[in-house]
Amino acid sequence: MPKFNTLFLSCAAALSLPAVADDIKNYQSFSGYTGLINIPNAEVEQSGSANVGFNNQLDLRGVKYVDGYNYIFAAGLIEGLEVSGQIASSTMNDNMFANAENRKQLRDLSFNAKYQIPYIPKDWFSVAIGAKDLGGASNKYETYYVVASKELWDFRLSAGVGTNEKLTGKMDGAFAGVEWQPLEWFSLLTEYDAEAVNAAARITVPKKWLFDIGELTFTSRFYSSTDFSEDKDSYWGVNFSLPLSDEAKSNYKSVKPAPYVEPINTKPVAKINDHGFGFFQASMAPELAKQPEALTTTNVEHAPNELANTSLSGHVEQLKEALIGDGFENVVVGFTTSTVFVNFENSVFNRNDIDAIGVVLGRITEYVNVENKHFSVQLAKSDLPLIAIKGSIDNYRAFIERGNSPDLNIMQGRVSIPEGVVWAGKAEASPYFKPRLTVNPVLSSTYATEFGVFDYSVGVRATLDIPLWKGAGINVAAQTIVEESDDFEDRKVFDNYSLDEGIVNASLYQTFALPYGFYNQTQIGFYKDYFDFKAIINETAWLSPEGRHKLSAKIAYYDFADYRASREYETLSYQYNWVEQDITLHASGGNYFYGDSGYKLESRFWYGDSYVGIFYQETDSQKVGVAINIPLTPRKDMNVTRFGQLKGKSAWRTSVSTRVGNDINTLIFNEGYAPTSSITLDNTVFNKGRLNSSYIYSNLARMKEAYESYK
Repeated sequence: MPKFNTLFLSCAAALSLPAVADDIKNYQSFSGYTGLINIPNAEVEQSGSANVGFNNQLDLRGVKYVDGYNYIFAAGLIEGLEVSGQIASSTMNDNMFANAENRKQLRDLSFNAKYQIPYIPKDWFSVAIGAKDLGGASNKYETYYVVASKELWDFRLSAGVGTNEKLTGKMDGAFAGVEWQPLEWFSLLTEYDAEAVNAAARITVPKKWLFDIGELTFTSRFYSSTDFSEDKDSYWGVNFSLPLSDEAKSNYKSVKPAPYVEPINTKPVAKINDHGFGFFQASMAPELAKQPEALTTTNVEHAPNELANTSLSGHVEQLKEALIGDGFENVVVGFTTSTVFVNFENSVFNRNDIDAIGVVLGRITEYVNVENKHFSVQLAKSDLPLIAIKGSIDNYRAFIERGNSPDLNIMQGRVSIPEGVVWAGKAEASPYFKPRLTVNPVLSSTYATEFGVFDYSVGVRATLDIPLWKGAGINVAAQTIVEESDDFEDRKVFDNYSLDEGIVNASLYQTFALPYGFYNQTQIGFYKDYFDFKAIINETAWLSPEGRHKLSAKIAYYDFADYRASREYETLSYQYNWVEQDITLHASGGNYFYGDSGYKLESRFWYGDSYVGIFYQETDSQKVGVAINIPLTPRKDMNVTRFGQLKGKSAWRTSVSTRVGNDINTLIFNEGYAPTSSITLDNTVFNKGRLNSSYIYSNLARMKEAYESYK
């Protein structure tokens, strides 16, 4: 073992020593996994964090090192599990089909994973197993390894063994390395990668210098003894790490709900027609509930004595004004001797309705300071009842002030209203006929093809939505191209997949709340997807009472506007909401827009309002891929005025995939494709699968934080 020197032996011996160190920071290696330069350590990306990196040390098919391009994206999916994708390329834009010399170039997309073994005490050591270049049709960098790490003072020592078939010998055998971090922003690295000894230095720009968004790191490999490099001393890399969401559950102290006991109601429940409490309109709030005993505070002198003389009337008026000031719409507030009733619609916390619920419940505790009272809150959307929440005001105030477990009863649909409710005036801040304009980027792209590392058509889309009446509205979307790579321009190879310009969607939609947890939505209008279509889209969905299960069926018919032909699709989807782990599981299948049929499976790992999705799709071919979904709007948008509202997109998704199960890794476009507008039941009714009792019970701490942040 002449090349081991003392490096591997000293690292292995150190694993048995006691730890006396602060945590040493984890960084991305040149190879795409968390580690040193070429080798991994036993650490992984923190759950809910992402790392984007570039380095110019190109491992050319495992034969030699050259100056090239490595683009890496890594994320911590769950505790202990890190995944990453890497694009390795000799050039950026050369057409590899153009001539024989170009065909010798490299352009490769690979997927990596590493898992840290649990249940090993941190003061002992850490152990991880990993794999590089999994799946795909061409596996030039396929490597498997196991590694152990231990921290001592300002040092982290790592040692492991790997296997692959590279001619360079990197990670094929025993390897070891040492990281020394004498300063928070500076570290030195040395390693033996099973073929050569390498050394590098890292400098980190602190988060506070970057407005606490993330950390920027520069790495310079200044020495290598390898025999497979054209230039042994001049490779460098840069990385940027950041959390996927500021609202990730890890930021909050876990809170469990307590059982809630409603106050005994001696009066009968009012006769409520299909226009229940979630359907109040600005001109006729109490009347729609058909409650002759329901009074407003303007004639409270005619109320029963126990209500006319109570201080609740002043409290609920103040509460109503506060909720309107927060930007909520269709606000109705009333009270009885025991309970405060609130109906509202959320148009400002568009990333997540749970923030709106948290603010409303917090406002109730702030303005209603009478002991032994309860609340009954209804969240609606265009007068459609979505979810009802009941609880004790005193108990929820203790939750806000001291973190005590709140007592809540959460139900899907409409709340019941007893007789004799005194209403603080009519519903105010009507949502109707107020335009909402959403502006967001749009992207059509390819990655790591024979035509370029990254080809793209980038544009801006503006979507105008105008609510008209209960459950209905007009949705119009237009977009323009901002920039395109050469391969997306006219008569070039990806011309057919360039973004459309002009109006791409104009539709009238109607949504219905049906009995037993069913919802239905129909859209009819104009759609542009390379060609012009007239279309009708219908979606029916069912949500289980606790919100863990969702079934939906979608049927669409498209008629070509310019010639006699049509297209259609029919899909069936199922979603399971694993709220304890912040994971949603999705399965869908059917007949798709371009005539292919099959199914798609996806796991989404949520971090606040962002997620990373891993999917498998099988229609005419098989694909695996990774998707990222992030909000492109503030946590709280501007209030809706009589002139409307301007906002960003609450959930923007992009993905990359590759073909599997075939020796030929050709590009695949538009398989499993079902075009639609921004108006879907998932967006308008289900809060992307998160508006249910299970999700709310699991995110009580976020509700508390939302009120404290925006009160």
